[in-house]
Amino acid sequence: MEINKITPQIFHQIENYLVQINQDSDKSTFAELKQNLDNPKKLNPKEFAEEIIYVILASGFKQKTAKKYFYLIIDYLKKSKPPTLENLLQIFNNKNKMKAVLKIWENKKKYCKEFYVKKPLQKQLNFLQTLPHIGNITKFHIARNLGLNFVKYDIWIQRLGVCLFGCENDVCKIDNSKLSPYIQQICDKMFNELSLSLNEKEGYIDVVLWKACQQNILIINKINLLLNLEGE
Repeated sequence: MEINKITPQIFHQIENYLVQINQDSDKSTFAELKQNLDNPKKLNPKEFAEEIIYVILASGFKQKTAKKYFYLIIDYLKKSKPPTLENLLQIFNNKNKMKAVLKIWENKKKYCKEFYVKKPLQKQLNFLQTLPHIGNITKFHIARNLGLNFVKYDIWIQRLGVCLFGCENDVCKIDNSKLSPYIQQICDKMFNELSLSLNEKEGYIDVVLWKACQQNILIINKINLLLNLEGE
């Protein structure tokens, strides 16, 4: 079914369908993410490091792959004293990512402390981008998973924003490695409107719509959008 707007009814249809097919998660479930956005939990250094490491692994990889290696790597890091790059590479053969993972784990107390003393939220966001292997888009992913109300702006969200609030000429400005300020403004307009109509935080709306795009529930073709729910 072709749609030109995500109404509250459509959003809740998508949300419920994702739950039904057991696709309601990023690192945590949608319910856990929503709760954490409403009442962010202060993490200890190990928990903080795990959130960073998950995003490092998820960047550029399918969620299923990221989760598989995430649990293997965290299990190794917790049991090994000390962990080594050589052994990490035996688990996941990506030297840049594994060097970053090792540095995060070795410096988890320092990074965690520095993050939580930063005020306001924008300074916390900026700090995340200084961490190993974290860029201008992945910092938003970590921030959201830590309970900060930010949008991830990944490739799916950029495409959806342009589809609903841009024009066909904007499609060429979508970039998953370098976020265009113009595309970010389009996405922000989308989330501002959805947040008002749904009475939900932008960070939560983001994870639901991202997953819907990833699972082909929302199918984007430049500025045309199809809703693909089972039986429709």
